[in-house]
Amino acid sequence: MGIKKYRPVSSGRRFMTSLDFSEITADQPFKPLTVPLKRRAGRNSQGRVSSLHRGGGHKRLYRIIDFKRDKFNIPGKVLSIEYDPNRSSRIALVGYVDGEKRYIIAPDGLKVGDKITSGDGIDVSNGNALSLKNIPLGTFIHNIELKPSGGGKLARAAGTSAQLLAKEGDYAQIRMGSGEIRLVHLNCMATIGKVSNVEHELIMIGKAGRSRYMGKRPHVRGVAMNPVDHPHGGGEGKAPQGNPHPVSPWGWATIGYKTRKNKRTKKFIVKRRRIGYGMD
Repeated sequence: MGIKKYRPVSSGRRFMTSLDFSEITADQPFKPLTVPLKRRAGRNSQGRVSSLHRGGGHKRLYRIIDFKRDKFNIPGKVLSIEYDPNRSSRIALVGYVDGEKRYIIAPDGLKVGDKITSGDGIDVSNGNALSLKNIPLGTFIHNIELKPSGGGKLARAAGTSAQLLAKEGDYAQIRMGSGEIRLVHLNCMATIGKVSNVEHELIMIGKAGRSRYMGKRPHVRGVAMNPVDHPHGGGEGKAPQGNPHPVSPWGWATIGYKTRKNKRTKKFIVKRRRIGYGMD
């Protein structure tokens, strides 16, 4: 896997980079594990826009991913490493000895032909899924469950991982990639290793058209609007108008604004990723 650069034959190509996809071994998904993906373009269940600057994008098929890894003590063999347009990481098609096939998030370094297993009492090796109580301290893990049998929720993006720091009582302390340390029950499952496609963050989009392929529409700055449309709008030149602190189109602060409201799970966070940046 590497990064491919282009000759600067146009302004869009000058700084544009892309992955060479050398690790991809299949150009078509396994059809029984795909379903049509309905595009909602940033709209909520009522059909109203709840996330701005989204829409369009390339047509996709959703790959059904096994986040639970609940094929316990049944060996599986990696059949292919595939591209998934719905996530930044690569996915692996695993064929189990009982004939079933499933997609999993591919760990970094996983290759076609590798053997992986889920369950307790197995080797702590790349791609295997175990309960946190059976994973040694200091191990890097991903696809971590927040509650037993709930499916992996943490550390699923390309190149991410978390580290198991300590075990005390019924809980383990896990340090996330952001620096946050939180408690997770020891019966929760996690996969050994780091998520694949670690060079994803080094890609330069290069031109607006590639963002449109991904369903990202243009984002207009507030200072370029009129006062009726945004608190930052209006004025002669680029002079800030009204509240100089960055705010949203509706007036609430966008930097330092605390958004976490789930007091029920607040006790599981041992250390915040940042102090005073929307995490309380």
